[in-house]
Amino acid sequence: MNKILTSEELFNANKIVPVIVLNDIDKAILVANALNDGGINVMEVTLRTPNALQIIEKLAKEAPYITVGAGTVLSEDQYHMAVKHGAKFIVSPGLTPELAKVKGVYNVPFVPGAITPTEVMYALQYGIDILKFFPAESYNGHMALKSLASVFPKVKFCPTGGINLENANKYLSLSNVVGVGCSFIVTEQLVAQNNFEKITELAKAAAALCKQ
Repeated sequence: MNKILTSEELFNANKIVPVIVLNDIDKAILVANALNDGGINVMEVTLRTPNALQIIEKLAKEAPYITVGAGTVLSEDQYHMAVKHGAKFIVSPGLTPELAKVKGVYNVPFVPGAITPTEVMYALQYGIDILKFFPAESYNGHMALKSLASVFPKVKFCPTGGINLENANKYLSLSNVVGVGCSFIVTEQLVAQNNFEKITELAKAAAALCKQ
């Protein structure tokens, strides 16, 4: 039987989580290889493109060295479909009763979004204490998370949205941040240009932040 991955284990192993918008199935493995070559072995494939589920399925089957998850999961149906296609973790920008309910069906990490104290308390009611903070930079994420730490000492966050090489360490230095979601490592432009060397370069630079 496969070992069940917990949210804690997911982020203990992966402080940098590339958030990827990808529609070209043929380039999925190339992107995975580029990230792996750069020292990152996790991908959050957002459900924002028609082929996202097929890409998750391909990565799950053909790139076992990558922990592939589904992002931008907005509904119960999407949650079911993502896990069915091989997603090893689920990320949502928010939390609904439907998503909280289906969370209990699967043994995969679920990281919903929360920004306000009310949203954090709502998540805690469902036993969820590792949360996404999105969009981080738009909500002055560093200061907000710093303030939330004293109120919710047991809650951890993965800020996403506007995170880059210049500000990632600022977030990672916070006691209540377990990792950061980054969209700058794999951009649509780099994929369209087949510039996988640049993706590897950015992955290396991002991974190096965790060693500082």
